[in-house]
Amino acid sequence: MLVSHIEMQNWRNFKSAKADLREVTYVLGPNASGKSNFLDCFRFLRDIAKSNGGGLQKAVTARGALKKVRCLHARSKPEVGIIVEVCDDITPERPSWRYELFFNSEGKGRQRPIVASEKVVRFDENGQRRVLLNRPDAEDNKDVERLTQTALEQIQANLEFRPLAEFLANTTYVHLVPQLLKYADEIGGRKLEDDPFGQGFLERLARTPDGTRRSRLKRIEVALKSVIPQIEKLEFVKDAITGLPHLEARYKHHRPRGAIQREDQFSDGTLRLISLFWLIMEGQSLLLLEEPELSLNEEIVGRLPALIARVQKGMRRRRQIIITTHSAALLSNAGISGDSLLILVPSDEGTSIDHTTEAEDTALASGFSPAEVVLPRAQNPVTGRQLELRL
Repeated sequence: MLVSHIEMQNWRNFKSAKADLREVTYVLGPNASGKSNFLDCFRFLRDIAKSNGGGLQKAVTARGALKKVRCLHARSKPEVGIIVEVCDDITPERPSWRYELFFNSEGKGRQRPIVASEKVVRFDENGQRRVLLNRPDAEDNKDVERLTQTALEQIQANLEFRPLAEFLANTTYVHLVPQLLKYADEIGGRKLEDDPFGQGFLERLARTPDGTRRSRLKRIEVALKSVIPQIEKLEFVKDAITGLPHLEARYKHHRPRGAIQREDQFSDGTLRLISLFWLIMEGQSLLLLEEPELSLNEEIVGRLPALIARVQKGMRRRRQIIITTHSAALLSNAGISGDSLLILVPSDEGTSIDHTTEAEDTALASGFSPAEVVLPRAQNPVTGRQLELRL
């Protein structure tokens, strides 16, 4: 499945914004324009759709209450709204599902977020629509307490659209911090829910069936060799004494068996690449990547789009990926098409979302890269003098 379209009303930076999405979408924009908040919109839907411990109340509370979610520019329409269109196929011609959620404060007592409206529409192969859910309904009017929950989060209410709920609930966000993975045993402590920073990545590998794990690591090994030719083999092992899971890489060396390193000796960039490639293969739902260029040298960053395509090649079902980035090296790839780029444009009335212009599309079709054509208008207009520290 694939999210083909999103609309946001009063969500964080976005007073009113909408965008079309592709199999791989790159989100560009100046600092503080809302790139992380754009990704968080999908995480919010994921948190609502979880059947175990999720839901509207927890999702809003985890973000610091409704006042921190609602756009500061909200005026006549105070409800926060999210609309997504989802297609069953990775190369869609039309949406298969449409989910709409608008919520607001109950305005009294505990100031809980309540559902203002919720709708699910199913489209058949001919584009005919059938409304599966339209709230508030008669039951909601009898018991207003029902509006503290969405139908999306309730397994007894989402039967007709459960594939949509499960797809949204399985969205993955990752912003791997290599040090948390390298020193997970020493750091210990509680991992954040959904482990967005990769502290439990090795446990994730350990839970994977042996055959699947070997196949994925072999595919990762091949991809790594194209950028780190010294690597000969990548393996999953368990410590003979402690039983703890580890990754081992054998590198070319003057010794007959080569030099072996474990993950705590890997470079930060190597760890980020391994986790990125693994997650691309791990699921079928949406994958959110925040600034994957961190810890990687520019030569590898410039090859990331091709490396992602290599890892996905031959996969029966590929993950949709949304990537936020500042990197000119990443966007120097001339193979990135204009329809896969979203440009966030901040203003005094909130952030809007632009697609490429006709002139930019022409330049891209002529062989120029997004870094040359599009990135300049997605950067902060800050001069060196403005960056000087004033004592």
